[in-house]
Amino acid sequence: MDKMIITEEKLAEQINLIGPPDEKALKEASERQAKLAKPPGSLGKLEEISIKLAGISGKIYNSADRQCILIMSADNGVVQEGVSSAPQSVTLSQTINFTRLLTGVGALAQTFGISLMAIDCGIAADIPQELKSDEFRIGCIVDRKIAYGTGNIAQGDAMTREQAVRAIETGIEAAGAAKELGYDIIGVGEMGIGNTTTASSVERALTGLSADDIVGRGGGINDVSFARKKMIVSEAGAREFGDAIDVLAGVGGFDICAMAGAYIGAAIYRIPAVIDGYISAVAALAAARTAPACTGFMFGSHKSAEVGYSLAMKELGLSPLLDMDMRLGEGSGCALAFQIIKGACGVMKNMATFEEAAINDDYLEEIRNGGCF
Repeated sequence: MDKMIITEEKLAEQINLIGPPDEKALKEASERQAKLAKPPGSLGKLEEISIKLAGISGKIYNSADRQCILIMSADNGVVQEGVSSAPQSVTLSQTINFTRLLTGVGALAQTFGISLMAIDCGIAADIPQELKSDEFRIGCIVDRKIAYGTGNIAQGDAMTREQAVRAIETGIEAAGAAKELGYDIIGVGEMGIGNTTTASSVERALTGLSADDIVGRGGGINDVSFARKKMIVSEAGAREFGDAIDVLAGVGGFDICAMAGAYIGAAIYRIPAVIDGYISAVAALAAARTAPACTGFMFGSHKSAEVGYSLAMKELGLSPLLDMDMRLGEGSGCALAFQIIKGACGVMKNMATFEEAAINDDYLEEIRNGGCF
């Protein structure tokens, strides 16, 4: 299972490659938005998105036509504690189904023409040989298995620090592969039974929030399991940790580590990355604590129904684009947000300026000077 030796020094070198938003492109994109034939700010978040994209790419005009969702799959030892209603075998089954586009995100991917890249970071079972690939590509399961699931965080650490770094590197590698394959934008999703428990534990450790504030019922559990889940998160998340990598190693999962790496990789390779729901948001928070500059490359998708989601997004200083009462995971929210981001690109490229539309915009001077609207 050992695919590569990764050092923390190499990870630090990669993080140091992350540059700030392109100020010149930001300025030029803002100026173009001000010239488009509409009242200032009337397209709201579409304007904000198009300007942020310019800062990422260094170009005023951008595309989000080629879309890919990276799905990190791994199992979690904490399921031994009865914190999930679904059996652990579902992780493998659904990961296989990603390649067949039979899951929720698969159906959305078919609808919108989105690619799914499924990555085995630590599923507690063997992937069928005919589906495995050592290369990052679509239609298979990329083999980056670190171990057959993590340790039980109710009993001890989830993984070693070295394993956490390896999982983070898997995410960086995946983001780089997506860029090399020509994708304009990536989404970050997951599959792993028990991972709302690990995500809540990571969030508690990173923020100091109480289990009562952040623990939800995940895929649906009874009252006894819910109480057990909150107790585990309360105790595991309160342990002494060093940095965010220590937190991930102590109470996270291979999936969450790899997702954090995907956000870091997106910043390194300057490609926009879309956050899915709760687990994706917690992974984004871990990434931001490891490489603060990477938040400039992140976009929210939907407001997860999980209670800890909004608190994680608040920590990131980001907001979702949609509120659909969704809590599926898999990257399903990314598929919808991609279409909004694609629309923002279209507005910037295809909408006429006042001059092009032969409209005298003198009437907007009062609005531009803050007089109204």
